[in-house]
Amino acid sequence: MANVEAAYRSGEGSKLAVDKVFYDSLKEGYAKRTLVETIKVPMRSGQAWKVPAGHVFRIRVSEGPQVGDFNMWNLHDPRERMWASRTRQLQSAHISTYDRLWSTLPFLRPMATIIEDTLDNYGKDGDGGRVHDLLGTRCDPYINYLLTGEDFDFHCHSNLVRAVLPHGLTEFDVHDVLNVFQCTGLNEDDQYFMKPCPAQKGDYLEFFAEIDLLCAMSCCPGGDLSVDFLGRDGIDPLSTCHPLEVEIYRLDPVALENWQSPMSPEYKGAHGMRAPSIDWSVIKQEI
Repeated sequence: MANVEAAYRSGEGSKLAVDKVFYDSLKEGYAKRTLVETIKVPMRSGQAWKVPAGHVFRIRVSEGPQVGDFNMWNLHDPRERMWASRTRQLQSAHISTYDRLWSTLPFLRPMATIIEDTLDNYGKDGDGGRVHDLLGTRCDPYINYLLTGEDFDFHCHSNLVRAVLPHGLTEFDVHDVLNVFQCTGLNEDDQYFMKPCPAQKGDYLEFFAEIDLLCAMSCCPGGDLSVDFLGRDGIDPLSTCHPLEVEIYRLDPVALENWQSPMSPEYKGAHGMRAPSIDWSVIKQEI
């Protein structure tokens, strides 16, 4: 990879800087926490859940290696939802501890911050693979039909659709995902590849909810991705599929005394709908 500086930098004093001391103080064993709910996500299915601002939720490998496709919305306004591409730009294509998941325009604020990741030492493997991927998106029945000519209703896209329907959302609200526990990268031809999931029973990815959230996750029907299931030569990877679990914790109010839910940037322009007050050609001549 080229040693080129990132376009969006989060050095000291930057608006993108993260208070690591604060988020470390929220980890298990530091701040007092109470388990308030456990959600079981069955294999090849999906579930949705709510998380109040200031709570922690943990996505956990409960039985064996398994990839989860994750979506997230503002509980009170689903127009504000996780923005995978902006998160790639502001954080990384593969995220871990202290990275944040950012919301769509015009909201643009952190929705959740990762505070602990048991796979944060995985790093970059010999093939260039990394975990917790924002490069790819969910499998869906449309690409399945395109490749095989067959209908299959339990892709991650369909699982997420079924999960959010009871909350008043539809297929149009399902969006690009965070692939939790998924190991991916780009090959020498700049093409997306997937590797077997390195997560084992007990591994988890833990988030702090910055705003009130509606979350949804699909247990990918590809299981741990150790079996090729795409295209006409693919085989059913059912034997590699496992469930996942989500745990939601309430933090002691003392831990949040100095925390405030993030606000959106105070952009007051009109997207150029008004004529500019200056003549750009004159300014250019003066440069």
